[in-house]
Amino acid sequence: MGPAFASAALALSEALNLPSSEADFVLQLGPEGLQLQELGPHAPGPLSVDFVHGPSAHRRLQGGGSGQMIAKAVGIQPGVRPDVLDATAGLGRDAFVLAQLGCNVRLIERHPVIAALLTDGLQRARLDPDVRPIIERMHLQTGDAIQLMNAWEGDPPQVIYVDPMFPHREKSSLVKKEMSMLRPLVGDDLDASTLLEAALKLATHRVVVKRPRKAPSVFGPKVGYVLEGKSSRFDIYPKRSLKP
Repeated sequence: MGPAFASAALALSEALNLPSSEADFVLQLGPEGLQLQELGPHAPGPLSVDFVHGPSAHRRLQGGGSGQMIAKAVGIQPGVRPDVLDATAGLGRDAFVLAQLGCNVRLIERHPVIAALLTDGLQRARLDPDVRPIIERMHLQTGDAIQLMNAWEGDPPQVIYVDPMFPHREKSSLVKKEMSMLRPLVGDDLDASTLLEAALKLATHRVVVKRPRKAPSVFGPKVGYVLEGKSSRFDIYPKRSLKP
């Protein structure tokens, strides 16, 4: 690690109030950006946010466009690109898809380490001329989504997207790696019902909740309708029609 990275790493450690010892994870900062590395003899490789290469690039170049289920869930249609709040941003992949399809997406992530990884990924992606226009439609805020939504100022989002932490069952090694590293940090979203309640109060047109296909709905109001895929589904709570 060069002096520049060492200085930046120290500043980040102080900003996040990270422990200097007895940790199960470490944050590494270098030429490839900020990475989260689990410690231990059988730990997987480092985790980072990369919107330029890997799965995000493949989905950007080879994805299904507005025919994707998430696009239908948030109401994308000819002439309609809703303003979306992703209240559980995580690593930002779903928000990136929506921004690529033309939506203005505000993201909220409450865990400071995950938010730091996401911030780093956004900053590096802005350096790529092909991806920069997408990133400019993504606006990240660190904090508790419930508190921020309850104290919202300005125009409310048309659509609020919620993806609570749950036990992923996909066979993808990437998903397994992410979940094995993120779950010890963030745990389960035990306040999902409160999150849904706050989202329903704020969104003007609809709330979309991503769930495992066979999982129960989040406790609260009855789901309006469901879009179901092979491993996950979208529970949709409509309030008003989205029109061009």
